[in-house]
Amino acid sequence: MNTAKQYRSGLVENFDLYAPKLVDKEEYFAAGHRACQGCGEALAIRLMCKALGRDTVIVNATGCMEVISTMYPTTAWKLPWMHVAFPNAAAVASGVEAGLKVLRRKGKIKDRYVKTVGIGGDGGTVDIGLQALSGAMERGHDMLYVCFDNEAYMNTGIQRSGATPFGASTTTAPPGKASRGNRTWKKNMPEMMVAHNIPYVATACHSYPIDFMNKVKKARSIKGPSYIHCLSVCPTGWRCDSKSCIKMGRLAVETGAFPLYEVENGKYRLSADMPETLRPLEDYIKLQGRFRHLTPDEIGYFQERVKLEYKKLMTKVKSSR
Repeated sequence: MNTAKQYRSGLVENFDLYAPKLVDKEEYFAAGHRACQGCGEALAIRLMCKALGRDTVIVNATGCMEVISTMYPTTAWKLPWMHVAFPNAAAVASGVEAGLKVLRRKGKIKDRYVKTVGIGGDGGTVDIGLQALSGAMERGHDMLYVCFDNEAYMNTGIQRSGATPFGASTTTAPPGKASRGNRTWKKNMPEMMVAHNIPYVATACHSYPIDFMNKVKKARSIKGPSYIHCLSVCPTGWRCDSKSCIKMGRLAVETGAFPLYEVENGKYRLSADMPETLRPLEDYIKLQGRFRHLTPDEIGYFQERVKLEYKKLMTKVKSSR
């Protein structure tokens, strides 16, 4: 269903947010960086920056986006940007937010609302940076944190992370006689953030740019902590064609492997882009080399778990109506 039809059917609120003329034409994440061909995370960063606008400070954990965008003496960032270590992006963002609060109190930036945004990959968010992120959310800092989830430590050699899905092949969880790839289930990081009782949590994907940018805009407007978990396709680590970046993101959503939703003040709402009927999970994983070793029984187990998680999500959505 196109945007106009969604608006007429009542599925879309604030139709003006979808108007192309309101999308910032300025690029705050410049071309010429060193990301791999078909990198979904680089596209997601570009979309996020467009939605955030100029009055933004970015605090970036170590990871792919730090490496590909700031090779000395160049930078792809046109916003104030700070590189910090793997574990402390949220802690440093908390300090930046506190400093901006002091500047407002002293009247030095009283006419400007500058948003602090912490970003990191799944490794620097769901694993190494989890403690700092949990603390920042608990303390209620006025900041947005965005996790760009490519489902492994791609920057350092495709090692498994807490966000790596079941069965995926990585360099630290390879398939073989004694192993069938990653044996654990992906951490449900958005739900962990919901448990912190923060005002806004959402999932997003670069394959749905308007949905992603609108969620970033909403999070930016919230006075308090907010969190967005963005699936970012990595053709290199997923062993798929670079040209399939957008397709893979859409298949992740259409199969329910990565549903799009938002939780605003505890109320769950599915995004308008979610299909009425989910596609078979095999449509998604059969295009990725990291899953090619899975047996039909293992694929069936994966499928049933996806259905279970989606059913639990739908229960929460229905109870929020």
